[in-house]
Amino acid sequence: MKAVVWHGIGDIRLDEVADPTVVDPTDAVVRITRSAICGTDLHFVRGTMAPMAEGTILGHEAVGVVTAVGDDVRGFSAGDRVVINSTVSCGTCRYCRQGQTAQCDVANPNGPDAGTCFFGGPASTGPVNGLQAEQVRVPFAQNTMHRLPDTVSDEQAILLSDIFPTGWFGAELAGVTRGDVVAVFGAGVVGQFAIASAFKQGASRVIVVDREETRLAQALAQNAEIVNFDEEDPVETIERLTGGAGVDAVIDAVGVDAQHASHGPAAPDPDTAAEFAAEVAQVAPDANPQGDQWVPGNAPTQALRWAVEVVAKYGRIGVIGVYSPTVTSFPFGEAMLKNLTIRMGNCDHHSVTPPLIDLVASGQFDPTAFITEHEGIGSAIEAYEAFDRREPGWTKVEVVPG
Repeated sequence: MKAVVWHGIGDIRLDEVADPTVVDPTDAVVRITRSAICGTDLHFVRGTMAPMAEGTILGHEAVGVVTAVGDDVRGFSAGDRVVINSTVSCGTCRYCRQGQTAQCDVANPNGPDAGTCFFGGPASTGPVNGLQAEQVRVPFAQNTMHRLPDTVSDEQAILLSDIFPTGWFGAELAGVTRGDVVAVFGAGVVGQFAIASAFKQGASRVIVVDREETRLAQALAQNAEIVNFDEEDPVETIERLTGGAGVDAVIDAVGVDAQHASHGPAAPDPDTAAEFAAEVAQVAPDANPQGDQWVPGNAPTQALRWAVEVVAKYGRIGVIGVYSPTVTSFPFGEAMLKNLTIRMGNCDHHSVTPPLIDLVASGQFDPTAFITEHEGIGSAIEAYEAFDRREPGWTKVEVVPG
């Protein structure tokens, strides 16, 4: 079968690999009908995440049809349409029983202290072969898949594999409640779903910071207030828009590949630019840019710095943008002086996703507007390259096998 395979920083290929099989009694095999490319996947190719194992199949979002199940998978059978969670969880450990499935004690082959196990990630997360393939093996399938109702299409469901749950989880981490004014940093697809989730959880206003015009236009279409950080200083602007109080909550939907302003009043001074350069050298020491391809973000902690500055005293910050373990810079002093609450982490997909499936199935929310590109798996590498270059209009890339 065909699959997108990581061979090195700046080196991914569409390979022919062996078809998956049921290995453990808790496994299922799923024929993929939709997959997708996520900004997180780009971290691995840019070299801004923990070491990868060569030969790992990439991707952590998929929808498909079950073709085989192990003896201990009792809730699914061949022919079921399913959405696969991005994170793998056993369903039996203490954390899974509390709904904190991102920190499952069992799923990660590296042991209970290794953290989240997810598809197509670094060695520290398993590694577990990912979902940008024609077929996949799903470990702990009983807790790592959800059956789909007929009223949810494959296109809707692919956004329920990771992006919508992660945006929702970000709003929960930020403690969004009725009447809140919320800032969202990053208007990529995770940011778009963070906007939608903040409004649905009660926010009265959402202010979105980015610089890519097509993404800002999508945010505006959701009735968010937009700030282009290449044209104005987001800290000064948000202070003005909130009467000097700041926002109640912030969602960081950017992560380690953040970029600073290239010009305008928010452009960093020489000292700050040097700090950012040192951060890039720390988090991406083996980066392998090829012209304008696979270039790490030039300001890894920019979104975090702005988040602390714009949030009100006693405010709340939810971080869903991905940061590697090598990121060690954070304005703790300023955050402490403002009595901030900061929560972060990977989405607890198994417990977050089911209500969102119901929301889509009932027609209350249609996520498909955020899919901007549809590519066959044969064009996956070219799609990666265009998405990596942050080309205008490329918000979410759907990959169709076969």
